[in-house]
Amino acid sequence: MRIKDFADKLEMSSLTGEETLLKDISKVYACDLLSWVMSHASSSDAWVTVQTHVNIIAVAVLLEIPCIIIPEGINVEEATLKKASEESIAILKTDMDAYEICWRAHEILC
Repeated sequence: MRIKDFADKLEMSSLTGEETLLKDISKVYACDLLSWVMSHASSSDAWVTVQTHVNIIAVAVLLEIPCIIIPEGINVEEATLKKASEESIAILKTDMDAYEICWRAHEILC
């Protein structure tokens, strides 16, 4: 599913440009430990994390993860948003917690 369609269906806000919403995702992966994400996430995942520092972009680039979802209305550091835009990584923000994101994503992605 295209990131833009996913974000629209789940009423998530995009914190990066429209051009970052054109890639596809096929599932959601939720984890906050960067080393664990690097060894378990896949390139077609939307990644849910409470981490907001610029290192999440490095992990997303390394794994070719096209989308990071920030739950619970957490604010994202400006440097992270800038780097995400440079690397064409979508950052979505929502007030939902990780459980609800995964539950609702499962309903529309499966």
